[in-house]
Amino acid sequence: MKKNMGSADKIIRVLIAIVIAVLYWQGIISGGTAAIILLVFAGIFVVTSLLGFCPLYPIFGINTCKKK
Repeated sequence: MKKNMGSADKIIRVLIAIVIAVLYWQGIISGGTAAIILLVFAGIFVVTSLLGFCPLYPIFGINTCKKK
């Protein structure tokens, strides 16, 4: 599994995940299907950021990692 995410991409994904988590914690995103879906996306964003690999990027031919 080659890394295909750059630093900016990772930071943006983690920030989005944090925003979703805070909105859920504050009760702005109420419990229900939408909240569960958003929390799953937040979890996926964190995991892909930690791994440095997004499984959708190769499908679309995207690579934000500057290292070759």
